[in-house]
Amino acid sequence: MNLAPLVWLCAAETPAADVLATVEGTTITRAAVESRARGDLARLRQQDYEARRAALDALIAEELLKKEASRRRLDVDALLKAEVEAKAGPVTPEQVEAQWTAVRGRLGSRSEAEGRQLVEENLRQQRLAERRIAFVKELWARAGVTTRLAPPRFEVAVGDAPSRGPKDAPVTIVEFADFECPYCARAVPTLKQITERYGDQVRIAFRDYPLPNHTKAPKASEAAACAADQGQFWEMYEKLFAAAGKLDEVDLKRQAIDLGLDSATFYECLDSGRKAAGVRDNVAAAQGLGITGTPAFYINGRLLSGAQSFERFAEVIDEELARITSRSKTE
Repeated sequence: MNLAPLVWLCAAETPAADVLATVEGTTITRAAVESRARGDLARLRQQDYEARRAALDALIAEELLKKEASRRRLDVDALLKAEVEAKAGPVTPEQVEAQWTAVRGRLGSRSEAEGRQLVEENLRQQRLAERRIAFVKELWARAGVTTRLAPPRFEVAVGDAPSRGPKDAPVTIVEFADFECPYCARAVPTLKQITERYGDQVRIAFRDYPLPNHTKAPKASEAAACAADQGQFWEMYEKLFAAAGKLDEVDLKRQAIDLGLDSATFYECLDSGRKAAGVRDNVAAAQGLGITGTPAFYINGRLLSGAQSFERFAEVIDEELARITSRSKTE
């Protein structure tokens, strides 16, 4: 019997370059290593992009400031003095007082006079930084800057996750969140704004990621899944975030009653624990994406981490809509 074809097929299945280790005849492949390290590798991809983007933005800002200073026959320092220092606006006594009241217990042995002076200087530097950013944005828009540094895109499945918006919407946002997370609760009105602004252009899907230190969050996720069985996931979603951490099982059942759910069906679903496996699947997916905190949003696969402003979401959504429109014109 000629075994040559069989040997050839085996070699083709696992090329030598893809075998990274051999342990007493057992091979460890590149695919196995990447599967084990996928969360770390995803974080590294994102960090690599963010480092490059920060450097690119800084270089663009420097170039814009140089060109604007040249147009005005100034040096950059004089330009910044005129456009940033002169226009940053003063720090008012009321602002100093409010900030001093908020931080006074964290300033150690400093006297009140020293503390207030530090607060005022910090507020002043914050104003300067904000004005500099605004000025560079003005120059950026006027110059029509284009960049070619593409953000990483991650494959984030929606599957049968609860969602609102059409399945064929050009933009899909997948949210990974924890019902015990106050930052996630802050994102609820922002997502409503997105739906109001963009309508059928955006689909929003939810996947659970109860963090290890939030012991009530897994059961809250199960409660949301049980409510989804009765067609009221998003209503329960909003109630759970509005509950501000009051997520004991008795609270979850009270929320179901408030929503008018069939209580016997909901109680049986929650008590059975049958939704726990789905929550664990979502956690595994989040960990595979390298997510370490919540909320985390993937906008057409692009990561937007934390409770960001509506303006930041709109910036990314608009970029995605423009990219899709441009691509469709060239096809």
